[in-house]
Amino acid sequence: MATNARGTWIGFLIMTFAVVGLTGLFASFAAPLPLERIITREQALDAALVAVHGPNPAADLASLRLRLDESAAALTPLGGDMDSRIARERIAMRSRLLAEADAVATRLRWMISVITIMGAAFGVAILHLARRNG
Repeated sequence: MATNARGTWIGFLIMTFAVVGLTGLFASFAAPLPLERIITREQALDAALVAVHGPNPAADLASLRLRLDESAAALTPLGGDMDSRIARERIAMRSRLLAEADAVATRLRWMISVITIMGAAFGVAILHLARRNG
């Protein structure tokens, strides 16, 4: 096989590993998202706890609605033992978002595994073709 052709095949093989590396890089950005959501929601629930004891709890809680996301439904309408409702929602929110974190981790593991196997298979096919043609 000519030197130029061997360089081309080596380039293809390098790209198979580059795709796997880029997938891992993507995963490093996606994996922490559920944890960041938990931290942000914890801060919003802390702010809601302060808001319900403030001078205008309804307006303050309404201003937190976007930050509370689906937790806002558990805290409205205002009334009853809000401290207990916020504590229960905090536990439920952690459970939901930890389940989401597990699901994201599982999908990322599958994605990286499949792309790694596909990259390896592509590399083997390229090297097999190079050997057969050379």
